[in-house]
Amino acid sequence: MNMEKDYIKLIFGLKLKQARTNKALSLFGLAKITELSKSYLNEIEKGKKYPKTDKIILLAEKLEVSYDHMVSLKLDNNLAPIGEILKSGILKEIPLDIFGIQENDLIDIIANAPAKVNAFISTIIEIAQHYNLSRESFFLAALRSYQEAQNNYFDDLEQKVLDFSKAFHINMNEKISLDELTAVLKEEYGYTIQELIFSEQEELGDLRSIFVPQSKTLLLSLEIDQQQKAFILAKEIAYNYLKIKDRLFTFSWIKFDNFDQVLNNFYASYFAGALLIPRKKLIGELNVFLSKSHPTADEMIELMNQFNVSPESFYQRLTNILPKDFQLKNLFFLRLSHKIGTDTYQIKKELHITNQQEPHANEMNEHYCRRWVCIRTIEAAIAEKKEHYFSAQMSRYDNSNNEYLVFSSATQDPFRKNYLRSISVGILMSAAMKKKFKFIGNGTIKKVLVGVTCETCAVKDCLERASPPIHLEKKKRNENTDLIVQQYMAKFS
Repeated sequence: MNMEKDYIKLIFGLKLKQARTNKALSLFGLAKITELSKSYLNEIEKGKKYPKTDKIILLAEKLEVSYDHMVSLKLDNNLAPIGEILKSGILKEIPLDIFGIQENDLIDIIANAPAKVNAFISTIIEIAQHYNLSRESFFLAALRSYQEAQNNYFDDLEQKVLDFSKAFHINMNEKISLDELTAVLKEEYGYTIQELIFSEQEELGDLRSIFVPQSKTLLLSLEIDQQQKAFILAKEIAYNYLKIKDRLFTFSWIKFDNFDQVLNNFYASYFAGALLIPRKKLIGELNVFLSKSHPTADEMIELMNQFNVSPESFYQRLTNILPKDFQLKNLFFLRLSHKIGTDTYQIKKELHITNQQEPHANEMNEHYCRRWVCIRTIEAAIAEKKEHYFSAQMSRYDNSNNEYLVFSSATQDPFRKNYLRSISVGILMSAAMKKKFKFIGNGTIKKVLVGVTCETCAVKDCLERASPPIHLEKKKRNENTDLIVQQYMAKFS
């Protein structure tokens, strides 16, 4: 959206409409007293046209407001948030077209119901401030919504990977090697690759790579493992092969300058995942695994090890393939973080396809259900001192009775010392799903009744509970109070 150009027109249109409604005039009435056409005035109010000086003088005179007030960009207090968000340029930074929103649609919505839009914007700002929502968080939430709307499958990127493999003669049936990835970057794209110890400087301790565009130098941390290195190299190939210019230069990211960088970072990551975990090979391996009547945890880890990727990349790839190729369109992805020695668990990343599945992140400092398999894998990884602990369970949510088959892997957090993280994919149980998973119902996977947070959970006699159900108890008290009030109203009516 060209907000620099449209901002002045839209603000004038809002002021004109406000001045007209303050005088209790219809568009027809204003057209009659000014001798300007109704359609012309309508286009002004919608921010599509800006009148000439003589027309502004005429409108100001007939509406009994000053000329200076009409041409000023300052809005009255009740419309100020609209002006702030338009002036901020935040709408310009988001490619609205990926959500099917056209520029004129947005202008019409704001112009036709400014008071309601103002209330909506004020609500969004208040929520953002209450939850300390950063600009980056806003961008990532928008990206997540875009992924979910597409079922997290992007056919054009899948095809680009196939085109790349053909052009560079990459065998997609075999595990792609670091040597192959390095050779492409050096020989095709002129990269220089150097390895350094980033942790020698405290500020760089969390970084795994830095790309210097002026010299096409990729700096890699000597502390990364082979899987991280493969992903970074594949992602650099993606930036070049997809001809992405507006990009991030560090992994992990430090900040996003605009939404395009967020989107391009996702595209490059998707390409890298699809290159390291080819769709056709993954489908074949999954079909073999799902046909087993009694698969073991070690067999699932072996499946992941077929590819040169981290557990997180593997689970992310499942969110592409399961909805598209196995028609399992109701699932969630979670990344949970835990600092060793504490009782705190945080959801750092989530994705929900097709609807808002359970569980989901909570920003109220509540305690996530300790019966979740993703928490149990972390506890088991610590207790058994395993680098990769895998488990699965069937989780039935007490509040909805929805049941999910959940796979979870707990590993050391590669970016933070003394932290573990678990990656999970949960698939909503259905008749169609049970036909695809041959081992469902054989009794080998534990069924567990779970909640979302302890504070909202109605499960009784829960030995794992980390907090009393205070929010649920408050809700019940309010319901009981309302019942008594209704009885009194009936008695004295």
